[in-house]
Amino acid sequence: MKKIAFILVVLLSISSLKAQESSTVFNFLKLSSSAHSAALGGSNISLIQDDATLIFHNPALLSSVSDRTLNLNFMTYMQGSKVGSAAFTKTFGERSTWAATAQFVHYGSMKQTTAQDVQTGSFSALDMAINGVYSYNLSDLWAGGVTGKFIYSKYGDYSSIALGVDLGLNYYDEDKDFSASIVAANLGGQIKAFGDTHEKLPFDLQIGFTKGMSHAPFAFSLTLIDLTHWSSDYYYSPNKKANFGRILTNHIVAGVDWIPSKYFYLSAGYNFRRAYELKAAGSSHGAGLTFGGGLTLSRFKLGVAYAKYHVSTSSLVFNASYRL
Repeated sequence: MKKIAFILVVLLSISSLKAQESSTVFNFLKLSSSAHSAALGGSNISLIQDDATLIFHNPALLSSVSDRTLNLNFMTYMQGSKVGSAAFTKTFGERSTWAATAQFVHYGSMKQTTAQDVQTGSFSALDMAINGVYSYNLSDLWAGGVTGKFIYSKYGDYSSIALGVDLGLNYYDEDKDFSASIVAANLGGQIKAFGDTHEKLPFDLQIGFTKGMSHAPFAFSLTLIDLTHWSSDYYYSPNKKANFGRILTNHIVAGVDWIPSKYFYLSAGYNFRRAYELKAAGSSHGAGLTFGGGLTLSRFKLGVAYAKYHVSTSSLVFNASYRL
């Protein structure tokens, strides 16, 4: 009954949403805190590992994380910016796991100018979110999870507060080494707007699959992203004819893991939408490509990944986790 109830909550939450264009506020929530997920294209909701960073993408994956795991993350971003996150997990009983997480982006100091380009001073900009995560093993194959988010942004004299929720559901068959997940991320909205208009969070409906090979040290992942947003100008050619190939591929993130031992992995991925957007903005070198690797020891885990999120620079994502 609990499994059925959780599935109904997810489906009802999704069905109540109307398809809408992507929001331009709180987009820092889309940045990957997980080096492993970043290496697989930037979006992965179906990896089954003892990795606390994966709960930033799917709260249901918290059920696979060890008790009392402390996790710290850092990402290089645009010049002058600092991006970081942290997590701590705690299991309760045989089926429940709780976690507290936080993430932030500090954009540094910027010039404040008038409409005539006269500098009048400087200001700073900050995005942050403080989250509580809960997961529950619904059965031997199913796990569900929920994340509650308190989101705060401050850009100079303007600030905004929002509340959000992520809902996740995962199916994992260990014998077949197959995992499938669905996530409804960033449900919610502003309770204090920057101005007079309240804007929505960047809602993202995702479906993901990961399949390991029984006779080879490889695992393949496919994640379908932004499944409620299908209408956008960049899906069309200059003569306004629909480019159905682009419509489909811009919702696909693909990745592969090479796992020669249980202590080490290498990953590579491709994000079709990011590749197109970066190329359209004038950056073609490495657009959409990601890669990385990690060490997975019994108590200590380390991950690093390369990705390109902005035309001005490439990014490195670093993860370190320790089981207390």
